[in-house]
Order: sequence, then C-alpha cells, then structure tokens
Amino acid sequence: MKSFVNYLYKNQDLFYKVFLFLLTTFLIVYLFPKGGKFKYEIPKGKPWQYENLYAPFDFAIFKTPEEIAAEKRAINETHVPYYDFNAEIAQEVQSRLEERFSQVFPDTLRPSKIRELRTFVDETAEEIYENGLLQEVVPLEPNQLVYLRKGNEVSEVTYENILKQSQLQDFLNRRIDQSRFQLQRDELISLFFDTVRPNVTYNETLTTNDLESKYNQISYTRGSVERGTIVVAKGEVVEGDKLQILNSLKAEYESQVWSQANYNWVIVGYSMLVFLALLMLMLFIRKYRYDIFQNNIKITFIFFNVTVMVLLTVLVINFNVQYVYVVPLCILPLTIKGFFDSRLGLFTHVITVLLLGFIVPDSYEYMFLQIIAGIVTILTVSELYKRANLFITVGQITLVYILSYFAFTIIQEGSIYEVEPETFLMFLLGGLATLFVQPLIYAYEKIFGLVSDMSLLELSDTNTKLLKELSDKAPGTFHHSLNVANLAEASANEIGANSMLVRVGALYHDIGKMRNPTYFTENQTTSVNSHDELEPRESAEIIIEHVINGIEIAKKKNLPDRVIDFIRTHHGTTTVYYFLKKEKENNDEVQEEDFRYPGPMPFSKETAILMMCDSVEAASKSIKEPSSRIIDDFVEKIISKQMEDGQFLNANITFKEIQLVKKVLKRKLKNIYHLRIEYPE
Repeated sequence: MKSFVNYLYKNQDLFYKVFLFLLTTFLIVYLFPKGGKFKYEIPKGKPWQYENLYAPFDFAIFKTPEEIAAEKRAINETHVPYYDFNAEIAQEVQSRLEERFSQVFPDTLRPSKIRELRTFVDETAEEIYENGLLQEVVPLEPNQLVYLRKGNEVSEVTYENILKQSQLQDFLNRRIDQSRFQLQRDELISLFFDTVRPNVTYNETLTTNDLESKYNQISYTRGSVERGTIVVAKGEVVEGDKLQILNSLKAEYESQVWSQANYNWVIVGYSMLVFLALLMLMLFIRKYRYDIFQNNIKITFIFFNVTVMVLLTVLVINFNVQYVYVVPLCILPLTIKGFFDSRLGLFTHVITVLLLGFIVPDSYEYMFLQIIAGIVTILTVSELYKRANLFITVGQITLVYILSYFAFTIIQEGSIYEVEPETFLMFLLGGLATLFVQPLIYAYEKIFGLVSDMSLLELSDTNTKLLKELSDKAPGTFHHSLNVANLAEASANEIGANSMLVRVGALYHDIGKMRNPTYFTENQTTSVNSHDELEPRESAEIIIEHVINGIEIAKKKNLPDRVIDFIRTHHGTTTVYYFLKKEKENNDEVQEEDFRYPGPMPFSKETAILMMCDSVEAASKSIKEPSSRIIDDFVEKIISKQMEDGQFLNANITFKEIQLVKKVLKRKLKNIYHLRIEYPE
C-alpha cells in the first residue's frame, strides 16, 4: 500500500494531465450535438463527384426559405385585421346627447324646430356609430376589408366605412349642408364634439393570433422521396430542385430521432475523434514545448481555452447558426501567442477548428476561413501590448474573412449578386469582438499566474518601485542593468528573439546586489574595496549570493517566473574567476566548485543573450584604451570562453545567431567608446 501511495505521489503530474485530458474530451463531446452527421459535402452548382446516392429512408422535401417567405407575404397581403366595437360607449353618447341638447338649444325655438333638430341629432349619431368611430388611423387601403367585432358577432366591413376621428368635422359639415339647419351649424358641431367619443379600437392580440394561426398552417414541405429512389447521380450538377432535395435529406438525416444503440455509437465516434485531436495537441506540446508540458497550469490554460471556444461556438449555433462567424475564434491564437509562441498558437487554433468542423454547417468553408484567419493572425500580430498593432491585425483578419467568403460565394453561386451583406456584418462584429483579447489576457494573467508582453511592458518601466529602490541602493548596478538591457534588446531584435522579455530580464537580473551593494565595484564610490579585508572564498560567496538574493527579492515582489529565470541563469554555472585565481595564488588545492555559480545554465535564446551581454558590458569597464580591434578581440574572447564552458548547450541558440549577437555587441560598444575630440579649455 505504501509503495502504491509513493507511486501516485511521484507521478501526480502525469495523473493530473491524464485527468485533464479526459475531462476536456468529455466536456467537448458533451457539448456536441448528438445527431447523425451527413457524410457528404453538397457541392452547390457543381457536379456530384460521389457515387449514385439513393434515399436511405422516406423523407419530405423541404421548401426553400424564399418559398416560405413568399407564402408569408401572400398571407400578410390578404390578412384581415380585427377591430372591436364598443356598444356601451355608443349608448352613453346617445344619452349625453339628449342631456346636452336641451342645454345647447334654447326654448325660444319653435317646438316643431326642436323636434326636427332632435331627429337630426339622433339620425346623425346613429350614422356615426353605425360602424363606429375610430380614433387611431392605421395605414390601410380604403377598400381593405376588416373584421368588426360587436359582442359575439363579427361582421366584415371595408376600412373606409369606419368613421375616423379626424374625419368627424367634414362628416358633420356634410350632414348639416344636406339639412335645413345651416344657421345652427356652430351649435350642432359644438354639441357633437363635446359629446361624441371613439368606440372602435384595433385588436392587436386577436389579429396577431389569427396571423400566427395562418402561419402555422403553412406546409414547410412539398412532396416526398421514397426509400430507394435515386436522389442524385454521379456527375449530375447539384442545383435547383436537386440541391433542395439533397439539403432536405441532410436535414432529415441530422435531425432524426436515434435509437439508444445508434446514439451510443455516435457518442463513441465523437469521443474517438475528439480524443485523437486533443492527443495530437498534447503530443505536440510534449515534443516541441516540453517546458510547457511540465507545467500543469500552462497545460490547463491551453485546454481551458480550447473548451471555451467550443462552448461559445455551440451556444451561438444553438441560438442562430447564421451568427457562427460572430464568435471571435482568432482570440485563441492571439492569446496562446501572447503567453507562449506562434507555433503553439497556430497548432492549437487548427486543432480547435478541426473539432468545430464536426458541428458547423458548410464545414469545409468554415474551416478554410478560420484556418486562413488564424494564419494571418499569427503572421501579422506582433508586440500585442501596442494597441495600434492589435487594431491593424483585427482589420486584416476581417478583410481576410470577407475576401474568402466573397470567393466561396462566387464559386458556389456563379454570381456576385448572391453575396449576403449581412454576413459581412457578422465578420465585422467578430473582428470587433477580437479586440476583447487585451482585457481577457489581463484576466488570464491574474487567474493563471501567467505573464504576457503587456505585463512585461509594465515591468520595463524604470519608475517601478523595485527599480527605483535598486537605483537608490545600488546606482552603479542600476546603470549597468540599463546598459545591459539596451545591448540585450538590440541583440534580440537581430536574431528574432523576444526583445521585450530579454529587456525586462536585463533590468531585474542584478536586483540581488541591493543586499550588499558596496561589495560590487560599480557601486564603490571611494578607493576603499570591501573585499580587501576578506578571504577570496568569502568574497566569492558574497558575489555568488547576489543570484540567490535576487531570486528571493523577485519572489517576494511577485515577479513572474519568466523574469526570475533571467536572475537564475545570467551567470549560468561559470566561476567567480577573479577570486578563484586569487585563491589559487595561495592554495594549489582549491576546489573550483566553491567558486562556481549554482546555475542553471541558460535554456533559451533570451537567457543566453543576457549572459553574453551581461558579461561583455561588465567586463568592458576594464578596457583602458578602447579601439576597434581591442573591442572585437575583447567580445570574441568573453563569448568564446562561455561557449567553451558549455554554457549555451541547453539554449536553443545557433552558432549563426551567436555570431550575430557578437556583431551587435561589437557595434554597440564601439558606439559607446567612440573617441571624441579634445575641447580647448
């Protein structure tokens, strides 16, 4: 039992990776739709290149969206709206007219005149409320039929036969002109305007329900195909009705209800494909990015991003498949490149696109567009911390999407008139969503403890608290670090390394000297040397300790591991040569290990560059009469000694790149030590 526990403990990293791998596979398979997958790509407007296709089962032929839209338009054009007639309002108005009549017309009129006026008022009111009075005006044709609902009865009338509130003035004037009461025009109009109220209203609910009912009666199919019937023959051009039949077969195949046995087999198939795709990603990381493979947090970060992109795409497809290009998939290579490198970013992007090809429509077109966009992202984006670069990259990504979609549409449709402008809007929205990568990277840094170029840019500010402390306590070391940073940055640019990373590493590589600044010559302001009172072995210990002290300070100040690596490796496993030689003068049996830095040796181009630049800059202070030849020999001697010691064996830097670094250092030192003319006093 104890041995088994020890085995688990020793291999816990491996078990975690296996668990993460299986969990990611399970989540992605769980997110995928569980229907069948039509195994043919439908070549619109092209010959059918497969063998003759026979119907595997009976299926209906679906109408095209255009046909459905045409039927709905026809329903809208012939649809009759509903209006409600309120009889109570008509009765109330009739009662109020009788009350107001006696107030408007005085008793001085003849009784016969009063009776005639009352009859006129009653008849006018009846005519007003024969089909009702409508307040709101709906933009309908005058001869448009409408349903007028009076209680439980519904009658069909034309829209023009319903009196409108805006027409009341003209209606009353016309009625008065046709009568013998022109002299009482003002009193009659005042009577009706003070009393009459609209009693007809548009019934939106009933109208909408009736319209939806008619929509529901639309048949979305036209005809059917029986099992065994040939659907398309080899070489037959796929267009028109043939294209619609194939699309109907595909939709029926992918949406049909599967039996439990078929469902299980679909799950097995998806699991195998997702397993293989993620396995390729894991093997790539293990073979070409072993330092990332050893870090469980980084592996988790990569698999987490893949899962998030699959989740977002599935959610959008479930909502509306037409919005699939709104998903900013290029955030994935941008993020991976921002934290790691271009090759890993592109490989991860391609694997993710292959996974999404299972579930998106027009999978070949989708994968082509996304892979091309991912390649453009990797090739164009540089120095992500610069906002202008990100906007330029997003613009290029959007342009590539649009051009690729335009080309596919021309190939498939044979005409530019079939291009859908709405799709261009989807690409534009996807490009704008890609700009979210900067705050996303910041969030990832806090959650996963990673470091990107944007964080490096913040750390490169010499006004940071730690660098200001270095400047106050060890000004000579701070000045040395600035010189090394400039040399290292120029060298990194020359060989294509990460110049921002190596600059930050150079600024912080000697922060351990703050503990004992006067024991380092660049900080000694007097002729008194603190090492004169110490044994060579003690002096060497103090010098070597600045690496350990620097690591402790860096961890205390929460500097990223990528920066701490420069502190660890900037001396590699070299010796403190001055004090070793001094000790040998008095002791022939000296142990070199006591004078050797603990390492490790540089393990990347950037850390190797820093070692070369640090040694050359520090030693250059000893040149008394610099000349071009002396500087060339000086640089060659220092870097050749490091190569002889095998300090660059673990760094992926080539002889050609080392020569380029030497060239940069020689040029920079010559610029620093260039001769000036003597100015007269």
